[in-house]
Amino acid sequence: MTTDFSAYRAEFPITERYIFLSHAAVSPLSRRVQAAIQAYLDQAAHEPFTAVFPKVIAQFAELKQRLARLINATSPDEIVLMPNTAAGINTAAVSLPLRPGDNVLVLDGDYPANVYPWQQLAYRGVLTKVVPQHNGGLDLELLVRRIDHRTRVIALSTAMFATGFRNDLAAVGQICRERGISFVVDAIQTLGAFPVDVQAWHVDMLACGSQKWLLSTPGSGFLYVRRELIRDLVPGAYVGAASSVSGQNYLDYNLTLPETAERFTLGTPNVANNLALLAAVTMLQEVGIDQIERQINTLVAALIDDLQERGYRLAADTAPEHRSGIVVALVENPTAVAHRLTETGIVVTPRGAGVRIAPHFYNTLDEVLRVGEALDAVR
Repeated sequence: MTTDFSAYRAEFPITERYIFLSHAAVSPLSRRVQAAIQAYLDQAAHEPFTAVFPKVIAQFAELKQRLARLINATSPDEIVLMPNTAAGINTAAVSLPLRPGDNVLVLDGDYPANVYPWQQLAYRGVLTKVVPQHNGGLDLELLVRRIDHRTRVIALSTAMFATGFRNDLAAVGQICRERGISFVVDAIQTLGAFPVDVQAWHVDMLACGSQKWLLSTPGSGFLYVRRELIRDLVPGAYVGAASSVSGQNYLDYNLTLPETAERFTLGTPNVANNLALLAAVTMLQEVGIDQIERQINTLVAALIDDLQERGYRLAADTAPEHRSGIVVALVENPTAVAHRLTETGIVVTPRGAGVRIAPHFYNTLDEVLRVGEALDAVR
């Protein structure tokens, strides 16, 4: 069964003015997300929060259920809402039981949110080792060569933000499981566009923000923590009123941590942003991640073929198993080129030595084929 994407395309007002191909940066909002935010703001303006709160709690529970299903977690208890990806990665870094002399492997070319939190552990005597990338992403052999008896964590992204290379996380997860290494994943460059399976990939902790392929607002996201790991983790330096099983018995001062991922909750959440994320994820699951993946693969394949026929070199290996929703065409002065394209109504992003093109499921074949024409015009 095929999906009529045109009906969902109408959900995105930006299509009336732009060919938006920058979903690896900050995505435009759908009418549903707008409506969800406005509905909450209307309630908050006209009702006391005590009246709004029960509904919000139920909506947050639904959001955690949907996020758990989106990544194939075993339970919503493995999900805790976070303000962004970096907050989730930092939570992983400070809560895992790392000791002086231990090391963490990260990949050269990864986004700083999945590098800096590990480098910050140098004050505890933990070493961060950078594995060279190959053809724009992960080379499994290069990674394995750098594992030693003190490697405790491997931290990777599902796809590389500056090249589009999709890493083989299933293979890495199997290696981590066999060697007793914790596997931490930044999923922001594929979640909402491609299937993510924390069980099949043997992921221990996974963080993701909401503003890219999940099609929601900046300022929300989540952290997944494998159930068997939760009891062994402590929140590190940060706890708050919401970190205890005492709930709203505020004067108990009983810092007993929940046996769920909620032990990493600090305090008052960003209600509007989380309800926006609920609306966005609901729509993505309505469309179906498999259908979304199929559509993005079709668009990306056509884009790659067209760019290569026009003589453009690409930043990453284009083998099907390494493709994501991101294609980076190498050009001179990418910032100026991206600016010129945006002036013509085609929104792309300069990244590294190229322009990054990142279509989502509501984009059309005609739109992605306009990119090559536009690049030729400004070259």
